[in-house]
Amino acid sequence: MPHTTHFSPTAFNYARSLLELANEGQQQAQAIAEELRDIRQVIDANPTFALYLADPAISTAERGEVIKKIFGGRVSKLLEDFLGVLNEKGRLDLFTEIAGAYGELLEAQLGKVEVDVTVAQRLDDQQLEQVRQRVSHALKRDAVVHQYVDDSIIGGMLLRVQDQLIDASVQYQLQAIKNRMMASIPR
Repeated sequence: MPHTTHFSPTAFNYARSLLELANEGQQQAQAIAEELRDIRQVIDANPTFALYLADPAISTAERGEVIKKIFGGRVSKLLEDFLGVLNEKGRLDLFTEIAGAYGELLEAQLGKVEVDVTVAQRLDDQQLEQVRQRVSHALKRDAVVHQYVDDSIIGGMLLRVQDQLIDASVQYQLQAIKNRMMASIPR
């Protein structure tokens, strides 16, 4: 599952600082999240650009000019300044990680939680909504559900909530029965 919640302390601290600035200023935290997503897509789509941002052989001033040409006037002043700080501190290589941490911090602030649901067959919209409601109720937070299909689980579902995995798959239940049966055989 692609969702991860492991961020370096440095990336997490930068993300938290950006969120605090977005909350206290005229910026809307959600708008910043969208800009971060857009920049992240640019970086992910251009591996050469990602290498350029992380290359210590390129001067801070030169990299700053390139960043200004690409993003100047296209992103909020707060994010433009934030990119400048990352450049000055030599932390642009952490941008993707910072963007991910920011998204998770914002979701937590909004009372949302990302949940990955893996099922053997794709759920229709009504079934997926029922899962979302049950998970939201259990967690007492608004669940944002991402559905994945893996026919090897036979039936049931796997839920991943942050770092926790809840395995309610038929495959897991069958394995548990087998283990209990094997443990009861006298040796």
